[in-house]
Amino acid sequence: MACTTILVGKNASYDGSTIIARNEDSPAGQFTAKRMKVVLPADQPRHYRSTISHVEIDLPDNPLRYSSVPDACTSKGIWAAAGVNEADVAMTATETLTSNERVLGADPLVELTEAKGKEGEAGYVGEQSGGIGEEDMVTLVLPYIRSAREGVKRLGSLLEAYGTYEMNGIAFSDVDEIWWLETVGGHHWIARRVPDDCYVTMPNQLGIDEFDLADARGKKSEFMCSADLETWMDEHHLDLMTITARAAVEAKGSKTDGARISEASAAATRIFNPRDAFGSHSDADHVYNTPRAWSMHRYLAPHGGWDDPAGALGPESDDLPWCRAPERKLTIEDVKYALSLHYQGTPFDPYGRLGSDSTRGIYRPIGINRNNFLAVLQIRPYAPAGSRALQWMAFGSNIFNALVPLFANVNELPEYLSNTEEGRVSTESLYWASRLIAALADAQFSLNTAHIERYQLAVGSKGHALVAKADREVAKLTRTDAAARLVAANERLAAMLRDETDRLLFNVLFTTSENMRNAYSRSDG
Repeated sequence: MACTTILVGKNASYDGSTIIARNEDSPAGQFTAKRMKVVLPADQPRHYRSTISHVEIDLPDNPLRYSSVPDACTSKGIWAAAGVNEADVAMTATETLTSNERVLGADPLVELTEAKGKEGEAGYVGEQSGGIGEEDMVTLVLPYIRSAREGVKRLGSLLEAYGTYEMNGIAFSDVDEIWWLETVGGHHWIARRVPDDCYVTMPNQLGIDEFDLADARGKKSEFMCSADLETWMDEHHLDLMTITARAAVEAKGSKTDGARISEASAAATRIFNPRDAFGSHSDADHVYNTPRAWSMHRYLAPHGGWDDPAGALGPESDDLPWCRAPERKLTIEDVKYALSLHYQGTPFDPYGRLGSDSTRGIYRPIGINRNNFLAVLQIRPYAPAGSRALQWMAFGSNIFNALVPLFANVNELPEYLSNTEEGRVSTESLYWASRLIAALADAQFSLNTAHIERYQLAVGSKGHALVAKADREVAKLTRTDAAARLVAANERLAAMLRDETDRLLFNVLFTTSENMRNAYSRSDG
């Protein structure tokens, strides 16, 4: 499923929070309606069966409560997508990735094989289950981890044991760390800790561009991987870095500890580029994927030379950095805007006046018509454990929606965000109200832009104010007493959001109606 991800280390964020954020986009040609849900320990399965792959896994008997964003219709599985557990550990899964033929030949994906023939008859071959995938990962991992590192280890062990039928990237965060895991073939994986002073951009490509195998097999301070990754790479000749290139990486200083080492030492440490080894650089990537990373970098680090005609960091570059220090500390609003980008200020903006018919719309935007939801998971170090986690949520196309903060560690969530029904369009549901607003506003984009901007400002400012009020209310309460207060705070946030969304829908509907093709100015009164 197409998505876009941003990760922000604690020293790169405005308030010292770790922030992980991802759009989930519906497949082309369909809606995949989403809702919010809290999964209580009693409701978590003890035995899990995947709808897509039919893999069956016994689960521990001590799950934690967690928030999630499942499909409104579960006929194709849960697809829990993003959430925070009661230990204040966040997870978003998944960012679909691309790979290459060498990797998939060396370690094929583990796909469901249907039974052949009839049981009891000659030649019958029974069904062989597939591995785990996006449908399953949050349900299998998030209720059982108490740190981001534990998330990497648990998911990694599941991948090694059961395999996967698709390439994915998964983010984990706690109050101190963010880890990013990428699957490699059917059973292998790599993970890297996000530097505290950096942000990461991920646009549906295998993204990690530097990996230290010595650390992964030793201290695991910044890198982790599947147990046999190094020998498997060697067996299948997957490392494409030359000794000279490896030495050059080290000569400019390691991104983990700033060390400078010799060419011989560089070869020994096995620094390599996973994006080259495991990823893809296809023509489709240059239209669908890399331009999104370019547009995010262009916004988050605007003086990086992205628009230099003579530079090598254009929208189709294969060398855009996986992580980078921002030019200033990043806010929730920065993350939201970056994950709503449609190439504003460039010839590629489908709503813009720059460029030409041949350039406008040539690249896949981040803010697209089929954005399903945006979840921004913020773990705040200065807040008490019970109220430290905020799950900022928006539904529908990100160009036209607004983020609302919700306290994640609660037993229930507001109906306005949880009552989505598949196929039943209603303004009683934020998901469908957001879809309606986007479709109407798009038809008269320039005339509706002011309405959208006022809506985003109102929801954002009131959201911050209501969170600050709730923080003051629960500061001196026990975690048990605070929980009920946080439920009430979420209801106030949802009520504010509904009022503002209803107001926006009215304004957009009126503006677009007044500019219908059959409009006529003479009154019939």
